Amino acid sequence: MDMQTLLAQVTGNQILVALLALFIVICVLLGVRIVPQSEKYVVERFGRLRAVLGPGINLIVPFLDRVAHKISILERQLPNANQDAITSDNVLVQVETSVFYRILEPEKTVYRIRDVDPAIATTVAGIVRAEIGMMELDEVQSNRAQLILKIKAQVEDAVDDWGIEVTRAEILDVNLDQATREAMLQQLNAERARRAHVTEAEGKRRAVELSADAELYAAEQAAKARRVQADAEAYATSVVAAAIRDNGIEAAQYQVALKQVEALNALGHGTGKQTIVVPAQALEAFGDAFRMLRRSGGGGAA
Repeated sequence: MDMQTLLAQVTGNQILVALLALFIVICVLLGVRIVPQSEKYVVERFGRLRAVLGPGINLIVPFLDRVAHKISILERQLPNANQDAITSDNVLVQVETSVFYRILEPEKTVYRIRDVDPAIATTVAGIVRAEIGMMELDEVQSNRAQLILKIKAQVEDAVDDWGIEVTRAEILDVNLDQATREAMLQQLNAERARRAHVTEAEGKRRAVELSADAELYAAEQAAKARRVQADAEAYATSVVAAAIRDNGIEAAQYQVALKQVEALNALGHGTGKQTIVVPAQALEAFGDAFRMLRRSGGGGAA
């Protein structure tokens, strides 16, 4: 074997080894897939779904398997959408919505729906119109949180077959046309005026009730005073009656005589010069009174 033949064999072996090494490198590059944390890879073999690669190092069969789709699993936000809806009381409103979602099963998203964002937006618009159509305008304004929960639940059910999770659904604003706003403003002003009249009427009624209560209280107190006075007079009468019962008629005559003397004494101490004309019968009565007093005083002394 000459030198040229040997060199040819060596060169051929080196080329073969180099080609083999290159083939191995290519197989490694094609067979090893490093998937980022925020993504999932959909692998196909001859056009059919083979596997879904999660984050980390993954192995596939070179030349047979290929990464057909790289799907981000980060949360996404649909562009804010405005859709018209009519409430159950025939009021046209424009609702601004926003939806957040993320892909959980990329194989469903890839093979069951072509354009995810438009499909979700259309679904949300239909559900919003249906839900608002079953509510009155006041309910839409006051029960917005409940409406959001209903919309989110129905959207989740609708997109479940697409491997999508709806994380949030928001109603950003509910707009009305100018005519409806003016009508609502008039209604609001009328309601405020009605409440003011009701408050004023309740105040007047309360004042009348308090006045009546005060008059009733005064009447009750006056009645109690008269009752006490009547009880006192009845007690005095009972005392006099008891004295008459115990001491006879002389006790009554004594009391009458005492009152007559007190009256005469009061007349005598009047201011200024005055003349008192007393009938004869009165003089006899005063005389009897003085005699009874003297006897009473004498009896006491005795």
